[in-house]
Amino acid sequence: MSNSFGSLFKITTFGESHGKAIGVTVDGCPAGIDVDEAFIQSELERRKPGQSKITTQRKEPDSFDILSGVFEGKTTGTPIAMVIHNTDQKSKDYAHIAKSFRPSHADFTYQEKYGIRDYRGGGRSSARETAARVAAGALAKLALRQLGIEVFAYVSQVGELKTKKSYLELDLSKTENNIVRCPDETIAEEMIAFIDGVRKNGDTVGGVVTGVITGTPVGLGEPVFDKLHARLGSAMLGINAVKGFEYGSGFEGAKMKGSAHNDIIEKDGDQIKTLTNLSGGIQGGISNGEDIYFNVAFKPVATIMRDQDSVDQDGNKITVSGKGRHDPCVVPRAVPIVEAMSALTILDFYLLNKSTILKA
Repeated sequence: MSNSFGSLFKITTFGESHGKAIGVTVDGCPAGIDVDEAFIQSELERRKPGQSKITTQRKEPDSFDILSGVFEGKTTGTPIAMVIHNTDQKSKDYAHIAKSFRPSHADFTYQEKYGIRDYRGGGRSSARETAARVAAGALAKLALRQLGIEVFAYVSQVGELKTKKSYLELDLSKTENNIVRCPDETIAEEMIAFIDGVRKNGDTVGGVVTGVITGTPVGLGEPVFDKLHARLGSAMLGINAVKGFEYGSGFEGAKMKGSAHNDIIEKDGDQIKTLTNLSGGIQGGISNGEDIYFNVAFKPVATIMRDQDSVDQDGNKITVSGKGRHDPCVVPRAVPIVEAMSALTILDFYLLNKSTILKA
């Protein structure tokens, strides 16, 4: 099983949804980074369950402990280990699917691949594992801040409801002003009401999270097989429930002519810039210094509070009943996860780029 991400700034996560704890080790973190534990905790609280009426009601404080790699508030350059203890597991809620396969879950594929599975909350396949990524991503964010690089994400769509404004037209500082994490306050209220209605009907709905990375220097990306957008796509598609990734003009670019799509280059003072940014800040798989922006599509949560037809491990036809505590829509809690995976990707490429050219 692949549990690691990154090349130089490399993380490995561990733990299960209903185990004693989840956690992460970070190898290759540069020494001397100021570790703001309050910031790391605040990032975990953005992702934690039970934070509003439109999220799962599992109650986890998601407090963390740093076990190694930090001394007197700074990273030492040695491996960093962080652990988050599980405190509100209700494993009995999953007894009914111990030998049953829930539609669109990882139950069947895990059982077939490994011959064994932890059915309690999905075990390792649970999105609970992403808390460990957020902890590591918060550390990466702290490092990127020292470099003038900022990472943002927000909910841009829930079901058919979508903000018509681009990230340039939005005040991203307002993302945390509402429980759906959409900085377009008018559409945000509609999104919240819609998700709550879906929840009351025992159903779920998907959505889109938009990511934005500013202050990225020119040169990040390792062609030909490790292009920046390819790694970003891999990072996003590795998040639970993600079904699609596009950057820059994305699929809309397929409708355009080259004369309209090309980003015209100009000299702006001492810098080379582009008049437009349909490339999404990446050309030839390498960052060009413009803002990097992208969309991540999330499917509806597979567990719904309705009966569904399925089969058990013996192939017998059964009815699976929705039980337990689940999100009616994952995108509000996915925002810090998208930011974390973005930060991990950018910091790793920044460190790789520093090793590209030998200088005396």
